[in-house]
Amino acid sequence: MSGSIVVSPPVVLARLRSARKSYGKAVALDEMNLQLRGGQVLALLGANGAGKSTAVSVMLGLCEADQGDASLLDQPPQAMEARRRTGVMLQSTQLPDTLKVGELLAMTRGYYPQPLSVADCVAMAGLDGLLERRYGKLSGGQQRRVQFAMAICGRPQVLFLDEPTTGLDIEARQQMWAAIRERAAAGCAVLLTTHYLEEAEALADHVVVMQAGRTLAEGSVEQIRERVLQRRIRCQSQVDEQGVAAWPGVRRVQRDGGLLEIQAEPVEPVVARLLAEDPQLSALEVHRAGLADAFLEITRAAEAA
Repeated sequence: MSGSIVVSPPVVLARLRSARKSYGKAVALDEMNLQLRGGQVLALLGANGAGKSTAVSVMLGLCEADQGDASLLDQPPQAMEARRRTGVMLQSTQLPDTLKVGELLAMTRGYYPQPLSVADCVAMAGLDGLLERRYGKLSGGQQRRVQFAMAICGRPQVLFLDEPTTGLDIEARQQMWAAIRERAAAGCAVLLTTHYLEEAEALADHVVVMQAGRTLAEGSVEQIRERVLQRRIRCQSQVDEQGVAAWPGVRRVQRDGGLLEIQAEPVEPVVARLLAEDPQLSALEVHRAGLADAFLEITRAAEAA
């Protein structure tokens, strides 16, 4: 007799449980729950002050929650065994300016039992030609690439990346994306905080939207996008945007020079009326809501409430 195959969910490698953290009267985390699973990229999204960096700090044991707890690889975050299986890239990192990139990499690789080869680190982080350069002489983007190499060099099982691509050009950003995907494919649990919503859309298996230390929404990128039904129309048109704003189904209208952008649902009647009222209309595009649209809608609704 044949039976159905039961697929177990990926193992939880790090978590926050009902974590609360305050700095004076300011609440940074408010009963926050979070789970990182092996082989998945979790994107933690929120405006400045939403609590993202505090959540990362508590999960890493850099600060302790006032209430609730955190665990890393089924151990307290401060445990050395857990730290030796964890990679970290924070927003602000101070490294010795006088050390060469190769020396920093060798020092960091020495902390781990089975590190990646230097050649792999160079290839994944884009460090070609930089090993003999002193860290303090590098550009900001080059320093971020060095920090990323140091975060991944130990083949971590859990990887924390706090705004990793800030200051990188498009080519370097895409190279880092490829390396992040490779680590996740190898079973690593990746937590990514980013202000680049297209980055979360490109990389994340799971998204958590934070505001004021709490979870506003979570799910796959598709599930988050489905929370915003309207689509976006773009066109070159001289139709009066104030008049368009009163049309049925139109949620928002804005103009940038001759470019008109409309958020609406359903879009078909709006497009038909645009074409009827402006025969000269051109460059018409219709897009479904992206993660950025959903993020703005979710956070605006929470602020209004």
